[in-house]
Amino acid sequence: MPKEEQQSKSNGTNKKPELTKKQYESELRKLQTKLVEMQEWVRATGAKVVVVFEGRDAAGKGGVIHRIMERVSPRIFRHVALPAPTEREKSQLYVQRYLKEMPASGEVILFDRSWYNRALVEHVMGFCADKQYDQFLRMCPAFESLLKNNGILLVKYWFEVSEKEQHKRFQKRIEDPMRHWKLSPMDLESHRRWYDYSRARDAMFEATDTPQSPWNVVQTDDKERARLNCIAHLLSVVPWKRMAHEKITLPKRQGPNGYKEPNWPYRWIPQKY
Repeated sequence: MPKEEQQSKSNGTNKKPELTKKQYESELRKLQTKLVEMQEWVRATGAKVVVVFEGRDAAGKGGVIHRIMERVSPRIFRHVALPAPTEREKSQLYVQRYLKEMPASGEVILFDRSWYNRALVEHVMGFCADKQYDQFLRMCPAFESLLKNNGILLVKYWFEVSEKEQHKRFQKRIEDPMRHWKLSPMDLESHRRWYDYSRARDAMFEATDTPQSPWNVVQTDDKERARLNCIAHLLSVVPWKRMAHEKITLPKRQGPNGYKEPNWPYRWIPQKY
């Protein structure tokens, strides 16, 4: 096995005591509460935050994004998962379709895959020319510097899953009818091209892991721990603080003033449960 693969498997995978469901849910609730507090800071200060989630297929990106979005406002936190580019978009500047998704004041954008498609799936699958790939790796740090210079806080995560665990998750998608939708021809091809993706990942890190825009690697063989670790890290790198709140009291409900419930034949749905 190549040295880089051995390292990627060993980093962050030391055996820890089992995390019970109760412990996981308790810690997740604490972190989600802090996300809501961070949200208030983003709204109040007009901060602009972009979080990029990249990684191998079945690495667990969607699970983390779902837990982040679960308790926050979709008006402030926005999940962006762009489909394949249209013919028109293919003729535009490569980053153009991503620029229009950038945050306005008081927004957090979560990119479920991003402009790094060019360094990964497009390159591995041959969807872009070698010249386009090389140009992207050269220009990407400058593009991310442009974001930073325009007041955007960029946080990048790479989700690293072991070869054995990815295989197991793909197998579950095949066997579980509720997971079939998660399995595409591209997923199957990514399973076959494990080492092509490893080489693409390494080249991407070498070109774009910069001091101003570093890659943060999340070990995801244990999905629950990965979710907690990633959310905790995000909360640590965004310079938010708890905002003061006025005490809220519910106003007294108005009187009926002669109102009576109508005798209307409501179409109640069957109570099967």
